[in-house]
Amino acid sequence: QVQLVESGGGVVQAGGSLRLSCAASKRTFGNYAMGWFRQAPGKEREFVAAISWSGGSTDYAVSVKGRFTISRDNAKNTVFLQMNNLKPEDTAVYYCAARSGAMSTMVFEYHYWGQGTQVTVSS
Repeated sequence: QVQLVESGGGVVQAGGSLRLSCAASKRTFGNYAMGWFRQAPGKEREFVAAISWSGGSTDYAVSVKGRFTISRDNAKNTVFLQMNNLKPEDTAVYYCAARSGAMSTMVFEYHYWGQGTQVTVSS
């Protein structure tokens, strides 16, 4: 099985940047498609970004496209989410997820989840 641990969250002013990391415990990390999701208080968990096992394909939610970039380093079993030009609406707990199949935007298709890291954007 795969264990995931997110880090890099914090408090930032609107317009600022944060870089989230997700470290996997398994050497076969490169076999998994990865995704980032977020959940704000009182709202459903929503898709943010996804990347294929090779890193050759990516997908983004409309709300973050052009501002966020997902990437991965399979040699280090790590996936990243670079978040630029942050807005107060981006405030949420951000979760890293993994699945053994193809890249997906759907919560239910991911097999493994991290504990989440809080991102707070102040105005």
